[in-house]
Amino acid sequence: MGCGMTQSGGYLDGIAPDGLMGLGPGKISVPSFLAKAGFIQDSFSLCFDEEDSGKIYFGDQGPHAQQSTPFLTSNGNYTTYIVGVDGCCIGGSCLKQTRFKALIDSGTSFTFLPEDVYEKTANEFHRQVNSTISTFEGYPWKYCYKSSSQDSPKIPSMKLLFAMNNSFMIHNPVFMVYGIQGLTGFCLAVQPADGDIGIIGLNFMTGYRMVFDRENLNLGWSRSKCEDEIIWAPGNPSGSANPLPTNQEQRIPGQHAVSPAVAGRAPLRPSAAPPSTRRASHLMQWLLPLLVLFVSPTL
Repeated sequence: MGCGMTQSGGYLDGIAPDGLMGLGPGKISVPSFLAKAGFIQDSFSLCFDEEDSGKIYFGDQGPHAQQSTPFLTSNGNYTTYIVGVDGCCIGGSCLKQTRFKALIDSGTSFTFLPEDVYEKTANEFHRQVNSTISTFEGYPWKYCYKSSSQDSPKIPSMKLLFAMNNSFMIHNPVFMVYGIQGLTGFCLAVQPADGDIGIIGLNFMTGYRMVFDRENLNLGWSRSKCEDEIIWAPGNPSGSANPLPTNQEQRIPGQHAVSPAVAGRAPLRPSAAPPSTRRASHLMQWLLPLLVLFVSPTL
């Protein structure tokens, strides 16, 4: 765990991460320390809203109605957060032979699929979309399309299938491209992975409360707008002599209780850069979110 201190280059435009936090299954990660001390259940959740903000709740095991799927081992050990995806659906078409394993990584801004799964998924998306294919300089995606603020492009839905009839609907699989005149197009924000394990990144998690239940070795998810709500009441699961303070104990005498910290986007400085540079800067705001939650495979 560390804090950002000296920032330079593109970070000066307001996209610098505040720091890195180890959230992996390893013994030295933040959740592991808290659970071992008896402060929380061995679980935590993340949620991300449409405004590029989010929250983290340590000890949260999610609502009873959430969907879930088990974590898978890597070389016989639970060293990172890997799940098995049974298939992909685009619109009403569920594609054959699209089963794969995926790393759940909030530190990766966008999603990567194994190359064979990517080709089938992207081709079906392209077949169903009703816009003209295009390219946008500085953007890494292959399947991009022209659009405008006056158009209503038909963007097909995307869904991942899991065991026990669980499914994960992607709220927004595309990245909108803006220019001087407003919306100019959009891209399918998915790329091919280098190996046979995909990465479910931050863009697919938006709109969900993602629960990393390390105690029961499950990944859970449910719809969430990341609004202020009591998701988990601090307890003392192991009978530790150091329970978390109650709400009353957290109050400062004579003042109001402090509400949870919420990640936000740093204000952007005015820029006189040309449109192409501003588009690249807008993309970088996604590629390097203000709050980087790094899920380390070794921590």
